Amino acid sequence: MRTTPKDFFLHLGVIITLYVSIISFLTLIFRVVDYAFPPAFERYFATSAISWPVASLIIIFPIYLILSWILNRDYVANPEKRDLGIRRWLLYITLFIAGIAIVTDLIVLLYYFLDGRLITAGFILKVLAVFVVAGGVFSYYILDLRERTNRGVNKLFAVIAALLAIGSIVAGFAVIGSPQTQRQLRYDQQKVQDLQMIQGQVLEYWNRTDKLPETLAEVDDILAGFNIPEDPQSQPYEYRKIANLNFELCATFNLPSNEGKNKRAIPEPIYGPYGLVDEDWKHSDGRSCFERTIRPELFPDKPQKAQ
Repeated sequence: MRTTPKDFFLHLGVIITLYVSIISFLTLIFRVVDYAFPPAFERYFATSAISWPVASLIIIFPIYLILSWILNRDYVANPEKRDLGIRRWLLYITLFIAGIAIVTDLIVLLYYFLDGRLITAGFILKVLAVFVVAGGVFSYYILDLRERTNRGVNKLFAVIAALLAIGSIVAGFAVIGSPQTQRQLRYDQQKVQDLQMIQGQVLEYWNRTDKLPETLAEVDDILAGFNIPEDPQSQPYEYRKIANLNFELCATFNLPSNEGKNKRAIPEPIYGPYGLVDEDWKHSDGRSCFERTIRPELFPDKPQKAQ
């Protein structure tokens, strides 16, 4: 039987949406696992790394189910279409990729075990996720090629896949929170970046004048082109000179930086060319202030004056 354009694009659409759904699912599971069991080398957790696979899975996976349902209905009406070349080529490619994933998964797990490396809970969960997904895909399409699938088998695999997808999406939302929470988090991240910029300009002012400004307006007078950032929620940033080498920056935040869904969401401090004492940006919700102390000894080329 000759392959029609409809047959070609239906089969291609099923395989593409299958691959995208699998990649999105595994990416989402990996990021959720990283959140629950943080790798030692990862200090900063980007919630956007979860938002993307969640969005992709919500849109692409239903398309995969719909296209698969259309194809299976077409097979029932026209059984000879199971022998189409495009179908068999794409199924064998999928089986090959799934088989490679299973073998690689087992090799990596055995290598880590034999090499005496620490196998953490997070690592085991990731390996298990790849094994389950690849094994499920391999099993289903082997049955399909042998024509041992029927409406009941198709429905069973569809239900299992849907439950896994829905469960991963729920887990993703449990980590990133609602869209409103994400919006508040991004506001807070912008405020931290703005305060870092203000801090750098205050230190540049001190470096040029050997004194701290009384107000941010003085910084604008000395540093041409410096514009004081505006709070994205229209709550002005605060600056206060405490002593000759001490100053304070304040802002109003929506969420605490180290609790709940916002945990590990605030980037590590960005250190500039100026030395400070206790530079961090951890904050509570509401008004939070950050006191900074300049260390003149970190400026060997600058003449030291009595403070």
